[in-house]
Amino acid sequence: MDMVNNMITKELFGKLNDGREVFAYTLKNSCGASIKIMSLGATIISINVPDKSGVLADVICGYDDVNSYLANSGYQGAIIGRYGNRIRNSCFVLDGKEYKLYNNEGNNHLHGGKEGFDKKIWNAKYWEIGSTMYLEFSYLSCDMEEGYPGNLAVKILYSFDNDNVFTINYKATTDKKTVLNLTNHAYFNLGGYDSGRIENHSLWIDADKVSVVDSELIPTGEEMLVENTPFDFRVEKLIGKDIEADDALLKLGKGYDHNFILNSDGTIKHIATLKDTKSERIMKVYTNQPCVQIYCANCINEEESPFKNGVAQKKRCAVCLETQHSPDSPNHSNFVSTELNVGDLYDYTTVFKFEN
Repeated sequence: MDMVNNMITKELFGKLNDGREVFAYTLKNSCGASIKIMSLGATIISINVPDKSGVLADVICGYDDVNSYLANSGYQGAIIGRYGNRIRNSCFVLDGKEYKLYNNEGNNHLHGGKEGFDKKIWNAKYWEIGSTMYLEFSYLSCDMEEGYPGNLAVKILYSFDNDNVFTINYKATTDKKTVLNLTNHAYFNLGGYDSGRIENHSLWIDADKVSVVDSELIPTGEEMLVENTPFDFRVEKLIGKDIEADDALLKLGKGYDHNFILNSDGTIKHIATLKDTKSERIMKVYTNQPCVQIYCANCINEEESPFKNGVAQKKRCAVCLETQHSPDSPNHSNFVSTELNVGDLYDYTTVFKFEN
């Protein structure tokens, strides 16, 4: 593959109904690999990386236009906040005060509520240092937005380098005690987003335990050892081996949508590897988050708008690896706390290293 100079470009991606403009930023490295991210939701639109033969493919599901991102479900590629995943009964108690959130999944709160961070337009700036490109998005979430206390200042720093290492750093501060759980909801198919289902993908996860969930996929507060269950990915295996399992642990055979409790020590470490056995693309994941939600696109609405270039949405067409804290943590004192105090810095990093 021909070598080119690193390049960051900005283009108009579309406009919202109220006329606000949405811009897309492309980070292209010297090997020709690239990542495109837009200001709506600080959303990853595409990731083009090479296979074993150097052939580039876009390994992220998504859409061709802004309206499709707004109209369809799934949170494709977006930053999720203030709270990634579910909060039971859409409420939590903080220092003796109950905070009521928006119900957007039955009686529960999911991925930030009615208008979470995925629906916000973020401010952007970009720069280069050496061979690494940086794209920073910032957003101020006002006190009581979606029911959460505190004026929360959030910064998402994306970076991409010549070794095809893609990094997301999440930082936030608050002026009032609050809860916070940020993640990204990218849907990965390492064969290319248009290559069909992901049963030919293998997965390794450094997790001895998984959260026990109820019929609404919300943790009960218990943790279960993965040994001798479909959740044991401590030895790499094909993700499709149990994806259709009619097993009570998988909740009516819906497939994986579960919180894996990582063997974490609080440092950025290798926690998961996803491989496509056909293209031989590999994605290694590193994080200092305590958990990762594995979701295999079981609930995709196949009647919604097609993905890029008219590719139809299909169930189990991708896998999400959402590094995070446990769902419903504010309602479980035995979980790693998601409380953020005044004067503290929320600071977590997730790294996706693409290899072949």
